[in-house]
Amino acid sequence: MRTLQILVIFVMMGMPTATLDSEDDADQFTFVRLKYRGHRSIWDLDWPASDRNFIFQLREHTNIEVSRKEKIVDIRSKELFEYPFAYMLEVSRLRLTSEEAENVREYLLRGGFIMVDDFHGGRQWKQFYKQLKKIFPKREPKDIPISHPLFHCFYQIDELKQIPGAGAAMRGRTYEKHDGFPARCLGVYDDYGRLMMMINFNNDLGDGWEHAADGFYPRDASDMAFKLGINAVVYALTH
Repeated sequence: MRTLQILVIFVMMGMPTATLDSEDDADQFTFVRLKYRGHRSIWDLDWPASDRNFIFQLREHTNIEVSRKEKIVDIRSKELFEYPFAYMLEVSRLRLTSEEAENVREYLLRGGFIMVDDFHGGRQWKQFYKQLKKIFPKREPKDIPISHPLFHCFYQIDELKQIPGAGAAMRGRTYEKHDGFPARCLGVYDDYGRLMMMINFNNDLGDGWEHAADGFYPRDASDMAFKLGINAVVYALTH
């Protein structure tokens, strides 16, 4: 198990993004974004800036060996099993086949971790929940208590704050939909209590990463987005 160095995150205006290497060390942590199909799918929203800004911060503020280049992995692919952590967003547009649901279920139960992001309001929750039940018909998502190790394994997070999308931030709001608040962080657990899936509902970590260096975007929101993401990675690698 690696010893992780605790540092305070500091987002600089004009923050550089990572320079891509031609090859990646197989022993490095790789940030994986899941590619999926669905109605007007936008699985690549915020990419590549959000992913590369997050990778930059993960490299800067931990001593985890991190690949400079993100990886796009199809949700159907067995390649997913090569990576301990995966990220997906706009999941209200997700439409899983039975084959895809089985692949995700097996990945999670065998020790994988998926962080879900950027969907808002009751209607989008219902659409996502329907797909989640294809993966785990008998497991229910539960709000993750703030005392959970996820919130304390690297940064000490004592309060869940809403992270706005770029459009909401420009309008001086934190929420996307009329019923898109409060922010919730829910989880799905395995039979041993390990958190397998972190569900960021009414929150937009991806925009917090993407727009960290933009003057219109609130700095405290981007700081929280990076902290939550880094904690998720650390948890996935140590549990």
